Amino acid sequence: MSAYVREFSEGNRDLKDLLGGKGANLAEMTNLGLPVPPGFTITTEACRAFLATEREPDGLDAEVDEHLRVLEQGRGRRLGDPDDPLLVSVRSGAKFSMPGMMETVLDVGLNDASVTGLARVSGDDRFAVDSYRRLLQMFGTTVLGIDADLFSVALERGMQRRGVRADTQLDADDLRALVQEFQGIIREQTGADFPQDPREQLRLAIRAVFTSWNTPRAALYRRQEHIPDDLGTAVTVQTMVFGNRGERSGSGVCFTRDPATGSPGGYGDYLPNAQGEDVVAGIRNTLALDGLAELDRPSYDQLMEVMSTLEGHFRDLCDIEFTIEDGSLWLLQVRVGKRTAEAAVRIAADLVDEGVIDLDEALARVPGQQLATLLFPRFAPDAERTAVARGLSASPGAAVGRVALDSETAVAWAARGDDVILVRKETTPDDLPGMVAARGILTSRGGKTSHAAVVARGMGRTCVCGAEAIEIDLDSRAFRVRGGPVVAEGETVSVDGSTGEVFLGAVPVGDSSVVRQMAGEDVDDPVGAAAARLLAHADSVRRLAVRANADTPDDARRARQLGAAGIGLCRTEHMFLGERRELVEELIVAADQAGRTAALDRLLPLQRADFVEVLAAMDGLPVTIRLIDPPLHEFLPDLTDLAVRVALEDERHVEDEHDHTLLTAVRRLHEQNPMLGLRGVRLGIVIPGLFAMQARAVAEAAADRVAAGGDPRPELMVPLVASDRELRLVRDQLEQVVADVERSRGLRLEIPIGTMIELPRAAVTADRIARSADFFSFGTNDLTQMTWGFSRDDVESEFVQDYLDQGIFATSPFESIDVEGVGELVRTGVRLGRGTRPDLHLGVCGEHGGDPRSIHFFDEVGLDYVSCSPYRVPVARWEAGRSAIELRPC
Repeated sequence: MSAYVREFSEGNRDLKDLLGGKGANLAEMTNLGLPVPPGFTITTEACRAFLATEREPDGLDAEVDEHLRVLEQGRGRRLGDPDDPLLVSVRSGAKFSMPGMMETVLDVGLNDASVTGLARVSGDDRFAVDSYRRLLQMFGTTVLGIDADLFSVALERGMQRRGVRADTQLDADDLRALVQEFQGIIREQTGADFPQDPREQLRLAIRAVFTSWNTPRAALYRRQEHIPDDLGTAVTVQTMVFGNRGERSGSGVCFTRDPATGSPGGYGDYLPNAQGEDVVAGIRNTLALDGLAELDRPSYDQLMEVMSTLEGHFRDLCDIEFTIEDGSLWLLQVRVGKRTAEAAVRIAADLVDEGVIDLDEALARVPGQQLATLLFPRFAPDAERTAVARGLSASPGAAVGRVALDSETAVAWAARGDDVILVRKETTPDDLPGMVAARGILTSRGGKTSHAAVVARGMGRTCVCGAEAIEIDLDSRAFRVRGGPVVAEGETVSVDGSTGEVFLGAVPVGDSSVVRQMAGEDVDDPVGAAAARLLAHADSVRRLAVRANADTPDDARRARQLGAAGIGLCRTEHMFLGERRELVEELIVAADQAGRTAALDRLLPLQRADFVEVLAAMDGLPVTIRLIDPPLHEFLPDLTDLAVRVALEDERHVEDEHDHTLLTAVRRLHEQNPMLGLRGVRLGIVIPGLFAMQARAVAEAAADRVAAGGDPRPELMVPLVASDRELRLVRDQLEQVVADVERSRGLRLEIPIGTMIELPRAAVTADRIARSADFFSFGTNDLTQMTWGFSRDDVESEFVQDYLDQGIFATSPFESIDVEGVGELVRTGVRLGRGTRPDLHLGVCGEHGGDPRSIHFFDEVGLDYVSCSPYRVPVARWEAGRSAIELRPC
């Protein structure tokens, strides 16, 4: 068998690592006996070798020659033969689908001589010249790196000269003139003529596909989709079939179910007299599949049979590219199709009902990120709004933002914090940065399988395509709605990806139907019902409990509605802000114990009332209350501002003893790096009585709830512990306070006392710390900062993006757990802690607790629960179920 090249018949769908998704699935369809134009695949190994050395690996050219010879013999034609030319397509095909990110070249083999032969054997002069025009344009941009606008502007000028609106209305002579003009562009831009040798065309096209793996747009897409950079792409070389041979020909893309909603039934776009790239490029608006049924019923019926066969074979929604050449159906690609979150959930549940998969597989197929998009707000149903335009509902959701008419503007505005709607005639792969930055995408051309629609669905962006009433004028930086208003760049619009409607101004948004259903509303929505069903299954199989980070009664109630099994982090420092901040100032500047006691006595009833409400909202469920943690500077005036104020008072002879006393205290407590200073457990030790007051408020609140017939389950968590001695000292204080409340109230309170593991030293001495702890909660936000040695607030705006761009980070360590570093500390803390106390309860309360990928790690290392923000609770429950299925022994 060849080292680098495989015939389609030599592969199968399990060889995606080697043949890429396109090559593996072409092989699978070939083996199923479906109508696939013959060809061969150059493996990802060849691409990786090329990228490593910047030259084709030894022997590749010879292998391509041999497989090309076999292909020529099978077709009875030679590549680029002047009398009866064989033409081929050269396409990329990575293991994971990357729509539009890498390169394709069609009609390879045409030249000044073979175009005449193609015209003669096809009997269609226009078709032959049109194919040559397409090759020059695609080869020039893709292989030779010429600005695509040079070709598109020349094409536009040619249509304007003839007074036509579509390239299909140009005749053979018009196209011949374009061929000459395109050849002139190539000569002018490269200093050389378009290569007439067909084999040289093929070699250069293969090289261009290899090189396209590392284009900026491909790298950005991989980073966005978390696709490894070292996979490389395969290259498929396939006999050309022609959809541009007249009205009995055409190209299309279809799905076996609606990829936007999940509704059953065939769905897609068809473009008569067109090659495949025309469909996804959105250069002309397409027909629905029903339109194909009217034009060519036999091909339509055959396509429906193929769709049924492929969905049955792949057991999932299939995305199929096809061409009809003079009434004959050919299949160019199949893959498990990208879909919106709505479609993913509904299709998974429907396939269970159809007996195709079970609930475990249904849940495993839908990642938590997709459920998260279903929780995003939607436009409020009762909000006043009038649609000024309507397109195709390409990717659901509600998006509001300022109009940006190009990718660069979208990126710049989003970087300064603006919500943006990217508005384009059609998007191209070069628009990817703007699509990533935008809240929503609106195009005036293209169908539901256009580049904009496919990429938006994959990224979970709201998208409306083919809004034909919109006319974009880049010169005036505005778009005009036909028969309606002019919208200048920068004005606000709202787009509804579920209905395809476009509204002027900002339309209010409300909870999604899925969230409303989770909150107990009776919502008639198949997606909501499917999500609830799969979430219930996740709850039934998961081991990992899910709590919420909640600091207020409202947050606690919302978390409980969304299925939280308690509170894993209640941050008490948030309760000291606002009007209460002055009381903290009094505590800090107190000159003696009497002053401190007076300040604490004023804070106690306020804290107690806070805890009573939170415990009531979470009655019967654990509530982990972290004692005050933040650095003192957050409760004190800025040193410079206070010093200026005191200096002005002195200058004006204004006596203000409080300001002078406060300035003395602020100077005494001022720290160069307060995040690494007097905070957490240190604060409780240095300011006697602070933690004791909080513990008393918690214990008394619990006693009040018991007296009211409740079932309070508070837990006290000591932050920023680095030494077992620190925790022992504080634990003794807290136990004395709880015992005192028990005696005074005449009841027994069960209040576990534990600590946050958020310092590397705590993780590696967890065996000793565990002697004084009933539980650990890993504070991965601070643990990440301390391990990496940088501040989240600073680095995310300074250099995280540079690290991502240069491949140092695959993803930000603040978004997903750094398994090799921070994760190893967590693993160590678990092992050492449970080595001392096998019954030690373990959780995580950093924001990683809501990250789907991190949840799998926390489950694998044996934590008992994760805790995250209330709106991420359903996602964490879902992903914990998927993790349990993944970790289940085979």
